[in-house]
Amino acid sequence: MDLKIAGKRALVCASSKGLGRGCAEALAEAGCTLVMNARSAGPLDAAAAEIAETYGVEVTAVAADITDPEGRAAVLEAAGDVDILVTNAGGPPPGNWSDWDRGDFIDALDGAMLTPIALMQALMPGMMARGWGRVVNITSRSVKAPILPLGLSNAARSGLTGFVAGTARQVAAQGVTVNNLLPGVHATARIEVLDKALAAEKGIDQAAARAQRAEGIPAKRYGDPGEFGKMCAFLCSDHAGFIVGQNILLDGGETFSTI
Repeated sequence: MDLKIAGKRALVCASSKGLGRGCAEALAEAGCTLVMNARSAGPLDAAAAEIAETYGVEVTAVAADITDPEGRAAVLEAAGDVDILVTNAGGPPPGNWSDWDRGDFIDALDGAMLTPIALMQALMPGMMARGWGRVVNITSRSVKAPILPLGLSNAARSGLTGFVAGTARQVAAQGVTVNNLLPGVHATARIEVLDKALAAEKGIDQAAARAQRAEGIPAKRYGDPGEFGKMCAFLCSDHAGFIVGQNILLDGGETFSTI
C-alpha cells in the first residue's frame, strides 16, 4: 500500500533502537525525511546512517535529552516544520507504590507526559496552519489495564492519554490527527530490563522469565518492533485522517477488555 506520505518530514523520538527505531524505519520506507533523536550519539548516528543508506532518504540525527528544555529546543530547531511527530520515551523504572516520593513522580511526568505535550504544543500549530499533520504517541497498554510494578508509568501515561483525548478533537478539523499506540511486550531493551526484574523476583534465569511472560500472551510470543513501526506508519499515512484520539493496542491480545 502506498501510504502517500513520501516527502513528508517526520520527527521520531527515542529512535536509535526498539519501538522508536521500528517507527523510524517504517516511515523511511514510506519515503519520509527523518529527524531522529536519542540521548546517546553513537547508537543514534549508527542507526541514522543505516536507515539513510537502506531507504535512500535524508536523515538528521540530533543527540539530546528530549525531556530537558535545552535538549528539546535543539531537537525542535533541527526539526523545523515537521509534518509527522512520533513521541516516545523510555518508561519510568518499576517499583513499589510505597517507595516512590514526589521527585520520582515529577521525573515520570516529565518523561512520559509533559515532554510529549511540549512537543505537540510546539509543532501542531504549524501542522494546523498547513492543513495536515500526524501525531502518534507511544504510550503503554497500562492505560487500559494497570501493570502493577509500573505505577509511575501507569500514572504519567494516563495523564497524557487524558490530554490527547480532548486535544485530538480540537485539532482534527485542521487536518491534524493525534492518536496513541499502546505497546504490550515487544522484544526491546526495556522489556529485557523487566524480564531481568521478573527473573530476580522469581529466582529463575532470564530465558525462563521470558518464556513465562510469553506464555501469558495469547499470541504466545513477544511483538516485533518492525511490525509495531508499520502500524505507526499507517497512522501517519494519508489514509488515516478519520482516526482521531484513539488508543490502539498492539499487545498480542494480552489486555483482556471488550473495548
